[in-house]
Amino acid sequence: MKPGTKRQAASAENNTAPANQNPEQLARDQIDAKLVEAGWRVQTKATLNFNAGPGIAIREYQTDQGPADYVLFVNKQAVAVIEAKPPEWGHNITTVEEQSGNYAAAKLKWINNTQPLPFIYETTGIITRFTDQRDPKPRSRELFTFHRPETLAEWLATPDSLRNRLQTLPPLDPAGLRACQINAIQNLETSFQDGRPRALIQMATGSGKTFTAITAVYRLLKHAGAKRILFLVDTRNLGEQAEQEFMSYLPNDDNRKFTELYNVQRLRSPFIAGSSQVCISTIQRMYSILKDEPLDESAEESNPAEALVRAKQPLPVVYNEKIPPEYFDFVIIDECHRSIYNLWRQVIEYFDAFLIGLTATPDNRTYGFFRKNVVSEYGHELAVADGVNVGNEVYTIQT
Repeated sequence: MKPGTKRQAASAENNTAPANQNPEQLARDQIDAKLVEAGWRVQTKATLNFNAGPGIAIREYQTDQGPADYVLFVNKQAVAVIEAKPPEWGHNITTVEEQSGNYAAAKLKWINNTQPLPFIYETTGIITRFTDQRDPKPRSRELFTFHRPETLAEWLATPDSLRNRLQTLPPLDPAGLRACQINAIQNLETSFQDGRPRALIQMATGSGKTFTAITAVYRLLKHAGAKRILFLVDTRNLGEQAEQEFMSYLPNDDNRKFTELYNVQRLRSPFIAGSSQVCISTIQRMYSILKDEPLDESAEESNPAEALVRAKQPLPVVYNEKIPPEYFDFVIIDECHRSIYNLWRQVIEYFDAFLIGLTATPDNRTYGFFRKNVVSEYGHELAVADGVNVGNEVYTIQT
């Protein structure tokens, strides 16, 4: 956070104001709090103690490009830089990506780094963006907050990033799949390879949306090394149906069922097993887990979009160290045409994950949320024409 001449002049004029009124200091306080919340120990060079924990964030670290606002160390290894700006920068924070990239590539004082640091953050304390320079097409994305030190350590321990692994998915075996399902899966994987964070699958009811999603999940777990995938529904009944479909799914390349190969957990309590690779949850339960609050099970009986009384403001979500934003690699949102992503949008956007929507009847809000990245458009008329669904005829009779 480099003060310019105008900013210095402003500080001089207001030198009688309390220090905590300085917007830069307020931003620093917010950034420090978010780093501590995510498991980092914030220090200065004067107070540096690498034994304080696995993740150390050092303020104003000297480089040959000038002082970087923060340099992050994991297990005493420099891994990331943070460029900090006051809150008034807002979404203009993306304009400093070149500057933060220069710090990541700079020579750091007191250590002999020969390679650019792989991870870059820009933040105002309110908005945080992140770039993984190991990706095939590095681009920044917005985060709820900073990743945990153990997450960066785990990423560095793997030879390449998830987005790199998505580039080398093997061809899809079309056996047992309808043409509409093949098209949806192939287009979805192309969307991943292009680095697009949100994708919408629109398929008519009865054409096999859930089967399509499970096939995609299987390929992501087996071939892309996805660690954990969340399947979000808005009623308990839909969660039970999804669980049954996962249990009965038999892949083309294995004689074992999906649940014999991967651990699937339908969440019935706040507990998420560390070994679960697929979690099925209502959005109401996931919200209660993130808030660390009990859930009245009757809240899962009907979808929130049908509630007679609805909150006017989106429901707040707070950081939960047990389920950090990087906990899931992919989030699949079933029946996403419902307005769950209005009042419940923060639950979905909390996660640093690819978002995949499933619906038969999207509307303009749905297209907007998924940024018009529609990887499958298979309506009822096409399904009837293909013989996948049965049409209807109207008869008038007297009784």
